[in-house]
Parts: sequence; C-alpha cells; structure tokens
Amino acid sequence: MSSDPSPIILAFSGGLDTSFCVPWLKENYDRDVVTATIDTGGIDDDAAAALEERALALGAVEHLLIDCKQDYFDTVIRHLIAGNVLRGNAYPLCVGAERGLQAARLAQVATDRHATTVAHGCTAAGNDQVRFEVALRTLSPNLEVLAPVRDNSWVREEQLAYLESRGLPLPSQGSTYSINRGLWGITIGGQETLTSETSIPDDAWVLSPNAFSEPQLEARHTLEFEHGIPIALDDEPMSAVELIEALEILAGRYAIGRGIHLGDTVLGTKGRVAFEAPAAIALITAHRELEKLVLSAQQIRVKDSVAQIYGDLVHEGKQLDLVCADIEAMLESSQNRVCGTVTFTLKPGNLFINGISSPFSLLAASKGVYGEAAGEWTPADALGYARILALPGSLQTRAGGGKP
Repeated sequence: MSSDPSPIILAFSGGLDTSFCVPWLKENYDRDVVTATIDTGGIDDDAAAALEERALALGAVEHLLIDCKQDYFDTVIRHLIAGNVLRGNAYPLCVGAERGLQAARLAQVATDRHATTVAHGCTAAGNDQVRFEVALRTLSPNLEVLAPVRDNSWVREEQLAYLESRGLPLPSQGSTYSINRGLWGITIGGQETLTSETSIPDDAWVLSPNAFSEPQLEARHTLEFEHGIPIALDDEPMSAVELIEALEILAGRYAIGRGIHLGDTVLGTKGRVAFEAPAAIALITAHRELEKLVLSAQQIRVKDSVAQIYGDLVHEGKQLDLVCADIEAMLESSQNRVCGTVTFTLKPGNLFINGISSPFSLLAASKGVYGEAAGEWTPADALGYARILALPGSLQTRAGGGKP
C-alpha cells in the first residue's frame, strides 16, 4: 500500500494517452486517481457527460470539469488580441496558449485535495510536455509531476493492448487525425502534417469541410471593440466568450482562419500542424485595422516588438514568468483608445475589411486630407520638412564623393 494517502490529480482529455494513465497510475502507485478536465472551450454538454463516464469507467474515483473559458479570455486571449499575436505571421496559438492556465487549475485542484502529485498524458515528442512542466514547477515547485506515457515511452499500440487486456473502454479509433479544440481554435494533426509537402484533405477540416464545395453567400458583418475587448457582433452585445463562440460558427463556414503552420517547436525542431481559428483570425484582423486608425506609428511599432516576444513566451509555456505580466501591462495600457466598430465582408476563404470608425480616430482629427490638401501645415512647411528629411542622405552622398 502506498505511504501517500492523497490522490493523484490527472489532467484528463479523454484521449488515448490520458485514458491509459488512469488505470496505469492506479496499478503502479496504488493510489486513487482524480481526473480533472480544465474546460477552455470546445466541450459541450454531451462531450462533458462522455468525459465523466469514461473517466469513472477507467477507474477514477472522481471526475472534475472546471469551466475556465472566461478565465482563459481574461488572462490570456485578451492579451493575444491586444498584441495581434500570430506566430509565423499565421498561427494564433490556438490551443498551446491554454496550457499555462490548465496547469494552474490542476495545481489548484491538488492544493484543494491536499494532493502531493499531479500527472499529465503528454508524450516526449511534443510542446505540451514542456508547457505543463514549466507552468507546474513555476506555480508549485514541491508538487511531484508524473508523465507516464513520456517517461516510459509507451506507444499507441501498447496503450491500446493494456486497456483491452483489462476490459477497459477504448477511445474512438475512427479518425486518423489528432484533434485538439479550445476557445481560440482547433489544431489538426495527421500523416500529412508530419512532412512539409501536402495539406490535409478537405474532409478532415472540422469547421469548414464544405466551405468551397458548398460556398456560403457573401455577407457583411460588424464587430465592436471597447478598450481592445470585443463587446458586440452585428450590433448585438455579448460577453467575450459568447462572441468568440458565435464568430467561430459564423466565420468558420467561410474557411476563415484555416491554415497549416510550419514553425519551431519548444524543443528546437521544426513542426507542422493544421489549424482552424475563424474567431481568432477575424478578431485579430479587425482589431489590427482599428488600431491603425487610433494608435500612433510609435505605439504600433513598440507594440509589435513586444507582442512577438510575448507570443514566443506563451508558446514556450512561460506565460507565468513576471516578464509576461510586464508586457501585459504595456499591452493593456495601449488599448485605452482602441474603441470603435469594424465592418467586414465574408466570402469563402476571404475576410475583407470594409471600414472602421472610432471616436478616437487620428484620421478624423487631422485638418489635412491625405493626397489632397494640407491642413496643419503650409506648402512651404512641407518643402522644408522634405529638405530636412533628405539631409542625412545628402551628406552621405557628399561624403562619398557623389555616390550614396
């Protein structure tokens, strides 16, 4: 009998790896297992019921479903929007961004249950193992962290045989694709993403399999922001979570936010994953255009530089590092005047920004008209400014003997 009477708290997704971990941990540690699903989006009532049924059938003494969708927006997504964070100028950190929050809630469950041990089902090959370990060790250095699949190099066939031999429920084997879903989007991994040559087939997309074969009609919509936070879709006020969920359905039908990201993994290798993030791409695109209207060039330049660093830190699971709090404070300050409405048109595969309005418009604040008429300056001022601006180049040419 184990000398530690406390349960092991297992982060549970219901997939093969975490399903395998429940009985294996019970057998090898002779301790109760409490499964915890940290809901950061993508789990409806039916899925929630199925997760609990599976966890208990596998031997868990208790299953917890912890709703963290609003928390996820408040602590992570709002900053990704404020920074217009797109990794590789394409990928909006769909599910990796939620791992720090999930680790934090897992550690909180352990504290509440007086548990000394937490576990996860990550393998040795992916980013999530690092994200979980970094976050958990930052939050609770004294917690024991177990990763049975990674540490024992269990492969899929061995895990299936283990569950089958004990008469335990097996995860669905119908799909050849690994799908992770959260509030900020979906990632899809399959045979095609293991190399760089081809895309996944059209029917493998979750939100937009018929976007081009059965195209939706062109439609115009509006998004309203207040201090950088999305507050209304098509003039209907919504909470941020409700708006993201509604926008995912709306823009997903048009294949907005569909892509394949090729980039650097946390481990330093190259990796490739398909993703669908219609709400994330629509919001970031609209938000970025609104910022162009209300922020100065210097604000945008500084924001872009720190936002890239922030995205890298979140990708690596380091969002609990104090430097992230510093960047978040700067991003939040930059959003004071990011208020207004963005009108956009959806077509299959295309989101077009029609126009932006804001009470803080720097365009409207000028008396000049771009390309048409001077405002706060005279023609002579413009000529003098151009001469001064050309001075460094003129001096370089003179110093070079007539050559630039």
